[in-house]
Amino acid sequence: MTDTPTAEARPSVPMAELDDHAGGPGLVEASAAGARLTLTWEDGERAAFPLTWLRDHCACAECRHPMTRERLYMGLEVPDTPEARLEDGNLTLTWADGHVSRFDAGWLQQRRPGQARPDAVPTRRPWREDFRPVRVAHADFVAGAEGERAWLTALLRDGLVLLDDGPLADEEVSRLAGRIGPLRATNFGARFDVRSKPNPNNAAYTAIGLALHTDLPNWRHPPDIQLLYCLENDAEGGESTFVDGFAAAEALRRQEPQAFRRLAETPIDFRFQDEEHDIVLTAPLLSLDAAGNVTEVRLNNWIRDTLRLPLEVIDAWYDAYRAFWQLTQAPENRLEFALAPGQMVAFDNRRVLHGRLAFNPESGRRHLQGTYLDLDMCESRLRVLARDT
Repeated sequence: MTDTPTAEARPSVPMAELDDHAGGPGLVEASAAGARLTLTWEDGERAAFPLTWLRDHCACAECRHPMTRERLYMGLEVPDTPEARLEDGNLTLTWADGHVSRFDAGWLQQRRPGQARPDAVPTRRPWREDFRPVRVAHADFVAGAEGERAWLTALLRDGLVLLDDGPLADEEVSRLAGRIGPLRATNFGARFDVRSKPNPNNAAYTAIGLALHTDLPNWRHPPDIQLLYCLENDAEGGESTFVDGFAAAEALRRQEPQAFRRLAETPIDFRFQDEEHDIVLTAPLLSLDAAGNVTEVRLNNWIRDTLRLPLEVIDAWYDAYRAFWQLTQAPENRLEFALAPGQMVAFDNRRVLHGRLAFNPESGRRHLQGTYLDLDMCESRLRVLARDT
């Protein structure tokens, strides 16, 4: 094995994985049997590793690019049993072809088969009746990692977070979003203005009330995170409304399991059309992962297209749709508040339903600026910030 010049004094661990290595007990025994190597740590923990896995995870400069740390080795052959020895509590393997792999004991213990990957990204937490969104001061968000980390943690855990006391500055929403990652552009642009205007191509650009919905369910991948920054809000009415769509879906699963399955298993058409665009998608209202967990809600009554279902299932689908809609209207599950100038709300558009009460444009001005972010970039940013904790 050929080590990089700066890595001679430490085991070869992939750079991208060094940050979550927290030391730990050393190794006291390594024994090979068949196509596996069984390791024992000082604390008595034992774990077996396939030889193919160990060879695949060698992090030397021959197997990982010395600068990017991306894998170069292509593990297409089953390796022969290597010579195993322990050095300062860590593992060194010499393979039959002479290649040498070195592994840190703590790194291996964290990655023993079946062990969950540690992650700074929090688990999603459903809203309860007493849910109140976390509020982070704009000054704290822009001051450093602590405020930004608190904002991202609340957003990813709860699906909604507020930013308070920001400047009344055009494009501030874009500057804040740009700290996290690139803005997600749609047919409405990378950044959009939410205000009443002539000849609107979307109900958001009127003064009417907006029923609870998710944005752009007609896209294969709807925007993940929406940011709405308030610049003016002097009009009567226009309060923002929010509901945890995942919590409503789980309530439907408990109370009316057949209706839940109907919405999760029946694709319907969504379509947006204007002079320049015609964007169509067929997908179920509720999406589930392999374990049956709800991963996405697509609910938007304005752009729900013609219901092209077989005659015998149409009434059942409408019954399920009504049942879900009624659960989203429960007052105890609903947040309603008026955004103040300088305040920004961010929420998970594929989880949290949002809406707006009607407002009177003759009574004052109401102007919000919005943009979208990808969930991947929010999670990535939180992991980067967590490296300093």
